[in-house]
Amino acid sequence: MTAWPRTAAAIAAIMAFSAALGGETRPRARDLGVPFVGTPGPLNAITDVAGVTVGHTTLIEGSGALKVGVGPVRTGVTAILPRGPGTLDKPSFAGWYSENGNGEMTGTTWVEESGFLEGPVLITNTHSVGVVRDAVIRWRVKAAPPDASGYWWSLPVVAETYDGYLNDTNGFHVKGQHVVAALESARGGPVPEGAVGGGTGTICYGFKGGIGTASRMLEREQGGYTVGVLVQANHGLRRQLLIAGVPVGQEMPPDADRAALEAARGELGSIIIVIATDAPLLPHQLKRLARRATMGLARTGSTSGNGSGDIFIAFSTANPDAFKASGLATLQMVSNEQIGPLFEATVYATEEAIINALVAADTMVGADNHRVEGLPHERLREILTKYNRLVK
Repeated sequence: MTAWPRTAAAIAAIMAFSAALGGETRPRARDLGVPFVGTPGPLNAITDVAGVTVGHTTLIEGSGALKVGVGPVRTGVTAILPRGPGTLDKPSFAGWYSENGNGEMTGTTWVEESGFLEGPVLITNTHSVGVVRDAVIRWRVKAAPPDASGYWWSLPVVAETYDGYLNDTNGFHVKGQHVVAALESARGGPVPEGAVGGGTGTICYGFKGGIGTASRMLEREQGGYTVGVLVQANHGLRRQLLIAGVPVGQEMPPDADRAALEAARGELGSIIIVIATDAPLLPHQLKRLARRATMGLARTGSTSGNGSGDIFIAFSTANPDAFKASGLATLQMVSNEQIGPLFEATVYATEEAIINALVAADTMVGADNHRVEGLPHERLREILTKYNRLVK
């Protein structure tokens, strides 16, 4: 197993983040009685797919008037490792899809060409994509040796959403050590949600957004596979929000300031969706899976406006020996005639991951005292009760 590089700054950042979590447990959408379709895995998270690990570095500092380069800071980095630590020599089959391309996910032209995801997926804010990409390359150079010929290169997958309403996004506060901290803190088990990592400064349907995750397990006769989804939700207008088919956004209209902002700006948000599965799918099938995330997004009300960057990537942890330098690789694949349940699992896990992001995120005050309210839990329950959709 490959040794991972560690720096004092990275270790300090990991410890600070762990302390910030401090035993706090936020309710999730199911805890509030929101009904969803399908059977989740034990964690109801992307980490239900064996081997997948997730890490966050969360940067929250300062308050009051925006001073570029000083703060307030409301941003971070989220890292998803398809096979966990020490597995950089085991790329995964992958496919990606852009529903609306006003956004960025680096490295995807090579994913499209090669069919492989050759490292982690990182998510951050729009103006930190470059520093995150460079930091991942440096981390990989230290973490993994070159191939037998001495050749080494990397095209990392780094995605973004814009957080400039709450964060000093032009202050470039994400640094290389924050990227390393997110990578090195990645672990299995429950995934922190809400205003953490890359989702720290995001807004979703006019409420505080962030990171959300969910999973679905297929029945044994359907293969018994697991699909896990993680989202960085920073999209949508208040009036669009649907939860369990209920027009929650219309039942909870925004205040005058938020309404004026949405009227002036329209749909300018984005969402990044990462899909993991242990089903043996080939790259073209994973691209089909990635496209189905659009339907889960639509179930929450989004119409993917002109200003939205809605970009999705799917990978499989099956076929671990597919990436061979020579010889023939023996592969398995799910028949196209049997892929339907995986499509369904992706749609429903995506929907729930988005709602989990909303439920987990608290009210936040950021740059220039901009305030974004968290989704009020009791009011949500009242609305679901009104429409006979609350699970008691």
